[in-house]
Amino acid sequence: MIIPELPAYLTSLGGEDYKGLIIALFTLSAGLSRPFSGKLADKVGRIPVMMFGAGVCFVVGLLYPLLSFVGGFLFLRFAHGFSAGFTPTGASAYVADIVPFQKRGEAMGIQSLFGSLGMAAGPAIGGWIASIWPIEILFYSAAFTAIFSILILMRLKETLKEKEPLKLSLFKLDRDEIIEKRVLLPSVILFLSVFSFGVVLTIIPDFSVHLGIKNKGLFFAVFTLSSLGIRLLAGRTSDRHGRVAVMRVASAVMVLAMCAVAFAESKAVLLASGVLFGAAVGMYSPTTTAWVVDRSLDRFRGRALATMYIFLESGIGVGAVVSGWLYANNPENFKLVFLSSGSIAFLGFLILIFIKRDRKSYHSHHQ
Repeated sequence: MIIPELPAYLTSLGGEDYKGLIIALFTLSAGLSRPFSGKLADKVGRIPVMMFGAGVCFVVGLLYPLLSFVGGFLFLRFAHGFSAGFTPTGASAYVADIVPFQKRGEAMGIQSLFGSLGMAAGPAIGGWIASIWPIEILFYSAAFTAIFSILILMRLKETLKEKEPLKLSLFKLDRDEIIEKRVLLPSVILFLSVFSFGVVLTIIPDFSVHLGIKNKGLFFAVFTLSSLGIRLLAGRTSDRHGRVAVMRVASAVMVLAMCAVAFAESKAVLLASGVLFGAAVGMYSPTTTAWVVDRSLDRFRGRALATMYIFLESGIGVGAVVSGWLYANNPENFKLVFLSSGSIAFLGFLILIFIKRDRKSYHSHHQ
């Protein structure tokens, strides 16, 4: 809800030089909290981890209007990231627990479908609220929305079989508890794919204005809607034909999308490339999650998903910082920014071409 309005809000506080940090700080804390959320999801339970994330969302939303200076705002962006560091880890592990193996891709498709419905409706509703009321109302509305997820979570049944009580020693991480090596391959490819996502989040609001588009959230709405339609299909296709096959198509489409954005000179072309971008996101999102769960052991499922999210955050964060630095508030650099993110996506495509089909991980499950 708040993302499209944040660059302008930060500028109004006098922090226009820190635009790259709006996304970067959020993803940094999300990434740092992942190993903890993965471990806690495997030890204490999926639901407490989700509850904590929703709670952070609520509290931080209430604090934005109170800490309305540059340092305070950037501190809250960092704190806010803990919500993203906890809730999705718990939620993905919860879904993986309750779904049969042969429907895993489809289930991850449904989960990511609802995730992106939120991502789509959020900026649109947020932009609408901000156009009518002062920005404080927007922050309070965002906080209020988080209460609903807390209410739903209170009714759910925990899926973790052997729970441990929460104790301080659980917050001590051994080296092997930070990254789950079994899922490094899909995670690296995800990093290369979502680099462009960080670029889009950071640069598209300014690029939209540059092309004369009033609503900065329009591109986001288009790509999210486009990603909705394809998620279920991609998840199902990956159940049938393997994860790698779907990922190849996804990364190729991502390369196309970024090149199309780079050469966009009209609203129509920009929005058309938004459709391509959304299709790519909609394909790799559920497919990677299913691929990661395929390759992980049941008892380390939280850790495996946390590893995937660490690479996801880092890809988005690095993309945001690098693109902010390349762009440097100079419209002449738009093309350079989008073409360089396209080349990063192309790297992922090259790796996928050399990977053998991923069927063998399936058969081992059924024995």
